Amino acid sequence: MGVVYHGNYAQFLEMGRVEWLRNLGVSYKSMEETGVMLPVVSLQIFYKKSATYDQVLEVKTTLAKMPSVRIAFDYEITDEQGEIVATAHTVLAFINMKTGRPMKCPDYILDTLETIVF
Repeated sequence: MGVVYHGNYAQFLEMGRVEWLRNLGVSYKSMEETGVMLPVVSLQIFYKKSATYDQVLEVKTTLAKMPSVRIAFDYEITDEQGEIVATAHTVLAFINMKTGRPMKCPDYILDTLETIVF
C-alpha cells in the first residue's frame, strides 16, 4: 500500500520514550540492572494522516505528569513538512523485577525529573 503499517507506530513511540529517558541520563538497561522494568499498561494512538515509506518522521515525546507508580507520556509524530502524522499517549508502570509487583518510581529518576519545568 506504500504506507507505514499501523503497528509500527508503537515501536516509534518506544524509540521516542527510550531517547527521552536517555537524554535525561536514564537508560532502560540501567533501570533493569537495578531491578526495575517499565511495561506499557495503556496505549492510545490517533492517526491523522498516513506516513509513507522512506519518509523521515520525528517523534516528540513529552512527560504528561510527574510519575508515581505509573509514568505517562504524550507524543506527536510529524513528517518532514512538520505536519502531524499521529498523536499518542502511553502509560507505563514501574515493576519490581524480583516480586513482579508495582513499585514507586525510583528516587534517582524522580530527582532527575525535578529539573524539568512543566
